[in-house]
Amino acid sequence: MISFTRTLKAGTAFAALALATPALADTVTLKSSDGTVDLTGEFVAFEENAYVIRTALGELRLSAERVSCIGDACPSFESAAAEANLLIKGSDTVGLGIMPLLLEGYAGYQDAEATIISTGNKNELLANLVSDGGFGDDMGSLLVTSTTSGDAFTNLLDETAQIGMASRRIKPEEARALRDAGAGNMISPDQEHIVAVDSIVVITNPGNPVQRLTMTQLAAIYTGQVTNWSQVGGPDLPIQVVGRQEDSGTSAIFYRTIMGEANQWRFAEDMIVAEDNNTAAALVNNNEGAIGFVGYAFQRGAKPLSLVNSCGLTMTPDAFSARTEEYELQRRLYLYNRADTMTPEARDLLDYALSDQADAVIRKAGFIDLGIEAREQSLDGDRARALLDPNADPYEGSVMREMLGQMVDYDRLSTTFRFRTGSASLDERGRIDMERLADYLEDVPAGSQVMFVGFTDDVGPFDANRELSRARAEQVMADMRAYAGSRLNNVDFKAAGYGEVAPSGCNTSDRGRAINRRVEVWINAPT
Repeated sequence: MISFTRTLKAGTAFAALALATPALADTVTLKSSDGTVDLTGEFVAFEENAYVIRTALGELRLSAERVSCIGDACPSFESAAAEANLLIKGSDTVGLGIMPLLLEGYAGYQDAEATIISTGNKNELLANLVSDGGFGDDMGSLLVTSTTSGDAFTNLLDETAQIGMASRRIKPEEARALRDAGAGNMISPDQEHIVAVDSIVVITNPGNPVQRLTMTQLAAIYTGQVTNWSQVGGPDLPIQVVGRQEDSGTSAIFYRTIMGEANQWRFAEDMIVAEDNNTAAALVNNNEGAIGFVGYAFQRGAKPLSLVNSCGLTMTPDAFSARTEEYELQRRLYLYNRADTMTPEARDLLDYALSDQADAVIRKAGFIDLGIEAREQSLDGDRARALLDPNADPYEGSVMREMLGQMVDYDRLSTTFRFRTGSASLDERGRIDMERLADYLEDVPAGSQVMFVGFTDDVGPFDANRELSRARAEQVMADMRAYAGSRLNNVDFKAAGYGEVAPSGCNTSDRGRAINRRVEVWINAPT
């Protein structure tokens, strides 16, 4: 169990605050970050992690996890926040979406109780942990400040945070600045941690009949070239574009995917800039003609759209496509730490966040954990229909039919191994997937057949690509055998390669080619 050391116990501080704040006639406002709660009344007390106010409807109690208090009579938690043992800063997608439930799950994992409150500062949460399910000793506190991914690396650099939250990978210049400051190698597995995957979902008002957009149409909407839904098959209704500030991790991925690099971004003149995911969803839900984009967990009743890429492939923002990372508006959610200021408290929290024990709370938060999901590969699916393309080259078509004949006997697992550009090395997620796949396969029935199936992009000769795909599949199979050892004696392994057939992305872009350089995992388990 972790052991925090501090001069002022958070539990004591909370008790003192509650006692020192008598019922006053001062007016306060309780607001939620998503705009669903906005209540004004007389402040009565702060007790049991809830604000109590007196309104015309009588006394109301609202959890401090849900609302912030605005007004002179609100209790101040500044002294307790200043004493926090662990400072976690960065992306609001991670901070508001994952961290509250992750901290509760972490407390349960430590057999502790977590009291989580809003400090009164925007998007800032303070968690106090008490051992023995809340009946033991104070274990210290953690302060989570949610702003942007860029702030994660700025705060790690100036050492005002021990853990940085990011909804994008660290940029080379940020990693170099931290390395030069003595923080270590920020992309090493000991400092860069993938805690979840996420799809950036394009949303419209629930009343909008449009079901899907092409990526070209989406770019035209955000650049102001398309201004009415009738131009994309919808009703005669002006489009209200909802965007995000350019330094957020969510917007950086979205704008770069649909419009290219930052110096190419040109936005619709009347675009509303939402300050966070919750605000973006609220704006779309409240405007019949609006369109926006949010993280997977923040749709809040808005209507998600399917997207069609330049190759005509339809991409649906569901959990399986997020886990396989074959949805184009895709990202990984990260936690980062410095090597030179790493504390036992930070290590304990990171170990929990990366464990399969955290999967349930990540799913409960509405995000997509790294757990393994199986999906049937049926003959009436999109992939099977593509493999039956009557216009395919006869030689390539024979490989496609060979794959189809093999595929229908196996389910596909969401675990998908990918390779760095021009390298035979797995990317930064490979080690995590190797560990989780070994754990998953250890529990499958004896006699299960597992096939590692390689694919490539279309750069290079067809036969050479097929050989490369088979070699990569064999490499991953050998790595799995070496990693798991005798744990997987219940499984029969095979390897195959089909080269550039069955692309999951467009080979016309770097992103699409990266999606296509993969080794899938198929399983045939006896029932």
